Amino acid sequence: MLELLLLTTAVAAGFLGALLGLGGGIIVVPVLTLFYHVNIRYAIAASLISVVATSSGAAASYLKDSLTNLRLAVFLEVGTVSGAVLGFVLASYLQAKALFLLFGLFLLFSGAMMLRKRLEQLSETSHPWAEALKLSGSYPERDGQIINYKVQNVPLGLFAMFCAGILSALLGIGSGIFKVLAMDGAMKIPIKASSATSNFMIGVTAAASAGAYLLRGDVIPQIAAPVALGIIVGSFLGAKAMVRLPALRIRQVFVVVIVIVSLQMIYKGLS
Repeated sequence: MLELLLLTTAVAAGFLGALLGLGGGIIVVPVLTLFYHVNIRYAIAASLISVVATSSGAAASYLKDSLTNLRLAVFLEVGTVSGAVLGFVLASYLQAKALFLLFGLFLLFSGAMMLRKRLEQLSETSHPWAEALKLSGSYPERDGQIINYKVQNVPLGLFAMFCAGILSALLGIGSGIFKVLAMDGAMKIPIKASSATSNFMIGVTAAASAGAYLLRGDVIPQIAAPVALGIIVGSFLGAKAMVRLPALRIRQVFVVVIVIVSLQMIYKGLS
């Protein structure tokens, strides 16, 4: 019975996550801990397993459409995987209340970022590291036009990926919102390429974290299996529905939900 409830909940989380571009992990962890009273470490481990699964499917599609900057992704993964390893070590020492507080604050940040208007800011020059490593790229628009872009602020982007990796391991999320913000805002990469490259990186980062949690025994099959399956199904349905639904209105309503849940997480951490 519990597995069926978890599956249903994960489908809803995956649906909303895909609809809002946040991934199901950021929704399913608070739900598991607040409503099902699952140990937050088990919830984080289950979320990471689902992140690997959902990211893999989307990453293959983006690669096929030539949106992913593979060379840049591999370079930035040095930062995210290093951060994920450090995050797992930190998670071993942090108390559960600290994880609740951190997750609550991250939800508040995510809610604010969901209302942020992104502006395309293509750079005309590359950072010296980007020139040396040939990190600049291009992608095709629907009308066939090829968009060429340069890459700026590579050291800052690498540091941001390191921080994103720490958050991924600590909270069981893909931390895609930080990756996209770093590439879109700091490195001046177009939003389509940023999102696609971030999606590819999310799976690799989550796999590193999930492997560590698996070795420690925090992956409980009765929890992880229905959650992963549900989020995969929900993400597929959400991606299909996103074409028809008014995304802006959904985001505005869902920000209210995120704020409420984040305050509950913070309250539980404080109490």
